[in-house]
Amino acid sequence: MKVLIINGSPRIEGNTTIALNEMVKIFDKEGIETEIVQIGQKDVRGCIACGVCSTKGKCVFDDVVNELAPKFEEADGLVVASPVYYASANATLIACLDRLFYSTSFDKTMKVGASVVVARRGGSSATFDELNKYFTISGMPVASSQYWNSIHGRLKGEAESDKEGLQTMRVLARNMSFLIKSIALGKEKYGLPEKEEWQATNFVR
Repeated sequence: MKVLIINGSPRIEGNTTIALNEMVKIFDKEGIETEIVQIGQKDVRGCIACGVCSTKGKCVFDDVVNELAPKFEEADGLVVASPVYYASANATLIACLDRLFYSTSFDKTMKVGASVVVARRGGSSATFDELNKYFTISGMPVASSQYWNSIHGRLKGEAESDKEGLQTMRVLARNMSFLIKSIALGKEKYGLPEKEEWQATNFVR
């Protein structure tokens, strides 16, 4: 079993990394493999809705998004993490996720998703909601913790002092591990939920 972790922070070994490393400790104990890909410092442009991915099977912009796609398909769970900028996620991460979710046609049903946010003070819950929407539009169960999945710190390393935040990360990783294992057993016995043909409805004609 494997969890792909996308770190949207541009800062190497910053507070977002501290939060994710706390989760990795638990994943290791639970026997779940992890891979962290840090994309916050990469040059990632936004989706232009060209539709080429529907015919080529990958995004027309050949960058880290196309590198992440097969890793995402292979993974049983996905963690996306971001510092909070203006009560929202890092724009690089959003550009990456827009294209990653839109350009990949593989079934994401029952892959477990979790978002992690890091803030100096405010904007955590807005960013948390923003990131979770990628999961809920894709049939992905969202892992929860004892609190919203946030940790606090401004200067590098300050997140180490947020004891409740660190605990929230550990609980999140345990809950996510349980969900991944439970879903794997459920798929063996019952398979995936029945699919219906998509009924696309436009509000303006």
